[in-house]
Amino acid sequence: MSARFPSHYWAVVLGGSSGFGLATAQKLAEHGMNCFVVHRDRRGAMVRIEPDFARIREQGVSLVSMNVDALDPAVREECLARLAVALGPDGRVRVLLHSIALGNLKLLLPERARERPTLAALAAALGVDAADLAAAANRLFGEGFDPLAPLTDSPAYPSSAFLDEEDFARTIHAMGTSLLTWARALLDRGLFADDARVFGLTSEGNTVAWKGYAAVGAAKVVLESIARAMAVELAPYGVRSNIIQAGVTDTPALRAIPGHDQLAAQARLRNPFRRLTTPRDVANVIYLLSTDEAAWVNGALVRVDGGEHVAGAVA
Repeated sequence: MSARFPSHYWAVVLGGSSGFGLATAQKLAEHGMNCFVVHRDRRGAMVRIEPDFARIREQGVSLVSMNVDALDPAVREECLARLAVALGPDGRVRVLLHSIALGNLKLLLPERARERPTLAALAAALGVDAADLAAAANRLFGEGFDPLAPLTDSPAYPSSAFLDEEDFARTIHAMGTSLLTWARALLDRGLFADDARVFGLTSEGNTVAWKGYAAVGAAKVVLESIARAMAVELAPYGVRSNIIQAGVTDTPALRAIPGHDQLAAQARLRNPFRRLTTPRDVANVIYLLSTDEAAWVNGALVRVDGGEHVAGAVA
């Protein structure tokens, strides 16, 4: 039987208007958990977002949303004050999910032009023009023929701006150290439940070098290290801290990465189930790790990818 959380439990979701954050808020709400969602979107995007929030409220739970910058210290204080009011005297935060996707996706330095000998050799063997073959490969790849990815045009990266120290610092704070900032703020104010769960989100880019992902990859490694330290140092306060490593998932964050189509194609080919991970897949696991039965999972990196990370060569 699926668990239903006590009515005084809340989830704080940072980055909860799309992707993993929204899916998790929806899943937890289905099981009775109230949600406090912090997100940052343009005003025009609320037309898309409000129906999703309405579906959460239809679960019979409370939902408080704030369209603000969760990384601004003054704004964070406003969020915490409003959260305390929403919780009332008995409410407590059972779940803190850090799903902030705000990073610089630039190269380290100018990219040299990529030679395409395979395409040229194949065109010569077929007796066709290489440009026509390239156009056909691009068209068919766009129609879903994933194995053609190596023959497609290279992703376009910004050619006038490259990662600098400030880019790294901002990205590492937004996607890494701000997890601790928020967790410590909740703890300092006594808002956590006696058995609380903190989750951060990482990706395979923590160990695999994707072009344009250097700053985000660095932030993911920092996030994982901080979560391990939190698992040890926050345990006496009843806080469990774990990291979820999702497989490649079609989210706004993925679509912001240059070459995301190629990443997705490679993931589908490699995944044992031949599909991408979905936000719901990840939300389901976060829900499971939020139940009483998962109280002894602490300091773990949990992969939610259908076996993508263990699959070898594309078959």
